[in-house]
Amino acid sequence: MRSSGVGAVDFPTLGHLLDGWIEAHCRVPQGFARGDAFKQADWQFWCTANHYRVRTDAEWIPKRPLLNQAFVYRRSQIVAPQKTGKGPWSAAITAAEAVGPTVFAGWARRGERYYCEDHGCACGWSFRYAAGEPKGMRQPSPLIQLTATSEDQVDTNLFGPLRASITMGPLKDLLLVREGFVRIVGDSAGDDPDTDRIDIVTASARARLGNPISFAVQDEAGLYTKGNKMRTVAETQRRGAAGMGGRTIETTNAWDPTEGSVAQTTYESSSTDVFRFYRNPDLVEELRDDNGHLLKYSSKRARNKIHAYVYEGSWWVSLDSIEAEAAELMENDRAQAERFFGNRLVQGAGSWLEDLTWSNAYAGR
Repeated sequence: MRSSGVGAVDFPTLGHLLDGWIEAHCRVPQGFARGDAFKQADWQFWCTANHYRVRTDAEWIPKRPLLNQAFVYRRSQIVAPQKTGKGPWSAAITAAEAVGPTVFAGWARRGERYYCEDHGCACGWSFRYAAGEPKGMRQPSPLIQLTATSEDQVDTNLFGPLRASITMGPLKDLLLVREGFVRIVGDSAGDDPDTDRIDIVTASARARLGNPISFAVQDEAGLYTKGNKMRTVAETQRRGAAGMGGRTIETTNAWDPTEGSVAQTTYESSSTDVFRFYRNPDLVEELRDDNGHLLKYSSKRARNKIHAYVYEGSWWVSLDSIEAEAAELMENDRAQAERFFGNRLVQGAGSWLEDLTWSNAYAGR
């Protein structure tokens, strides 16, 4: 499925359960709201609801749960500009995959509830299911990987926000931060160093690559190419997830379409079991000039229209600040400014293709 906006959640999903769980357990990692309950923006909830959309014919098999086959989508891709909240959202989903109700556990009868205390959490939170709503349970043996091109990137975008949520809320009793990884506490936790943990994987730190994992976040997949060996990392991770009934999420800025990145391959794939969320301004008729041409990012007026569209729903973002950063970056690297802030697919400096060639190609899809 390709989604460019937020729609009605009129399908069975664990999204409502997880929305409440995330707010009760995860925290805003920084800023004046640091430590407050993490509340998903509308687009974040839309992505959560779709990633955990349950098949209407999913069958509850207590001794052998369906795991990834219970869901409509095997994996998801989120394409959004900088500072929209991809990192904190991914960290919240990671926490849920570690100790939250992300495994399909059957269909609720009237009056049934999810109780945290039944799953090893003493926070006291509970959730009342609607009759016929899918139920959730913890992954019994989570093995999670947070992936990026460098350790600095994964720490800034993923591990940092996750660590903040752990230390400032009830998750600190279930997730133990260690040097370079997180130990997951649960009924199945023991002394085995290869299970019940959240690890960091990069091109240079690949020791655990190939393990059968339950979940992975592939951060900034638009930078994963054959040249930097990250395509191999991503593909190996997905095979590891498939072997355990696990699932993955890609997050990225818009990519340079001349580089053949993992993000580009995912977006262009014909697979129907991948959920893709991407607000591409060049596919929106209202974001064209009077002659029907794509807006020029070099125009401040045009940039403001594009920014308003791609940042919609991220209430913490100052569009004036985004405009200032984009305008300055435009002086030296216009293509990067368009990708980072305009969410556009444009080739980098030095490419032989004419301006807007790739944008026009995607607009004609």
